[in-house]
Amino acid sequence: NVIIQSIGACSGVIVAGAIFTLPALYILQAKYPELTVNFMEVFMSSLLGGILGILFLIPFRKYFVSDMHGKYPFPEATATTQVLVSGEKAGNQAKPLILAGLVGGLYDFCLSTFGWWSEVLTTRILPWGTEIANQAKMVFKVNTGAAVLGLGYIVGLKYCLIICSGSLFVWFVIIPLLGSIPGSELAAAAPEQIFTDYGRYIGIGGIAMAGVIGIIRSWGIIKGAVGLATKEFSGKNKGAIEDQAPRTQRDLSMKFIISAAVFALIITFLFFYLGVINNFMQATVAFLVVAGISFLFTTVAANAIAIVGTNPVSGMTLMTLILASVVMVAVGLKGATGMVAALVMGGVVCTALSMAGGFITDLKIGYWLGSTPAKQETWKFLGTLVSAATVGGVIMILNKTYGFSTGALAAPQANAMAAVIDPLMNGVGAPWLLYGIGAVLALVLTYFKVPALAFALGMFIPLELNLPLLVGGAVNWYVTTRSKDEAVNAERGEKGTLLASGFIAGGALMGVVSAAMRFGGINLVNEEWLSNPLSEVLSIVAYILLIIWLVKASMHIKKK
Repeated sequence: NVIIQSIGACSGVIVAGAIFTLPALYILQAKYPELTVNFMEVFMSSLLGGILGILFLIPFRKYFVSDMHGKYPFPEATATTQVLVSGEKAGNQAKPLILAGLVGGLYDFCLSTFGWWSEVLTTRILPWGTEIANQAKMVFKVNTGAAVLGLGYIVGLKYCLIICSGSLFVWFVIIPLLGSIPGSELAAAAPEQIFTDYGRYIGIGGIAMAGVIGIIRSWGIIKGAVGLATKEFSGKNKGAIEDQAPRTQRDLSMKFIISAAVFALIITFLFFYLGVINNFMQATVAFLVVAGISFLFTTVAANAIAIVGTNPVSGMTLMTLILASVVMVAVGLKGATGMVAALVMGGVVCTALSMAGGFITDLKIGYWLGSTPAKQETWKFLGTLVSAATVGGVIMILNKTYGFSTGALAAPQANAMAAVIDPLMNGVGAPWLLYGIGAVLALVLTYFKVPALAFALGMFIPLELNLPLLVGGAVNWYVTTRSKDEAVNAERGEKGTLLASGFIAGGALMGVVSAAMRFGGINLVNEEWLSNPLSEVLSIVAYILLIIWLVKASMHIKKK
């Protein structure tokens, strides 16, 4: 089951990597007809990115999965493990998981499919809320979905507080300050628009600097992994590690990893040189940028997934696109050809980081359930190949049928990437000041021993997705501190984790069903009702009832 889950998860991470960047090629093609896109560009960028993500992550598996065991919450891995374990067991574990899956799934299905209540609560429903949003640029928003609540429970109160602190800092300090500048066009802009155009770029700068700090801090681990690889490859340590390591700690041999990585990097260079850029020097520069960023930021993606379960891959990819555009313009590559090159580079990096984040989850699941890492790593390559071929074809078909610029399949992240890269390739600068502010903030946080990556993630991820994490974290704290008996608290916390996992699984499943219905033209949402403030009042009631159920069900354990 672990191997099947790991192979199946490839499709999700490959799609995440591709959909953030590659549709931007089609979006820009509508503006620049001379820009060409073909299947091989889409397929190869997804395939190479996925393979590099796997190979670059494997040397760090032991650190994140084993050495840091118990220090990172791994929310997605926890939820998936609970599902797999409950599938093998009957009774005590399966029943609450299934019940929570039904409760969370039906709750999210009613919310997203029928629109019985509003998905996002905002202070705009209050008589003074709209006025404060317009004048003071302050608005309070929270997503009322069951899946996000469950995610917050698993992440725990500590990290949720840090993440939400970053979000509150942007929404209640930065945005009001920007909106209060006399004579500025921002005075007339909505808080959401200021966040999109300014606030999240500060978050991207923070994520980038937190990533650099993480790379510096983990430099010893990187050196150790490279040193170990060199020893094994040279034959000085041949077979020693494989023979001594227990089955559950055996990776693919470092000799294979290095050989495969070198081969993949050579193919990546040839792909850039023969298939995208056709200039040796420019292809070399593009190759070095992609290889360097993919390798160094692998640890950042893994770290983010380990902490909050959300990979800031779009933020890191946006930073990659900006750097790639600046560098490629500096070596003489501009216009439509430069846009294609930068987006293909971004596609490789985005898929590599997405794969690294997703694969560390799979490896953690295997660690908990006693799987052999080498087997997971081997089968992951097959899943990547199949997923890359499928995703490439699907993206081309969807573009031909619906398009990505507007309508139901408008890709917001890809549109953002296109909007950023277009001016850069035509000589217009990037918002370096905003990136710099985020970077300085990350340095200050690190100095005061505050986890900069978690805080920066909060600045980048929208407010309505961060606040429910805090609610879920608060529920976790409440459930695990009500008894004087620590054993009772631990048992309640474990049951809560099981229920929260059910919320995530049920919400995700029903979300897919709801999306499929919408895609098929079945839309049962009454938009007129959702525009009524009463829909948000009903949402408050439903959300409170859901929280009460989670608390009560978590605290109800069988007396021994």
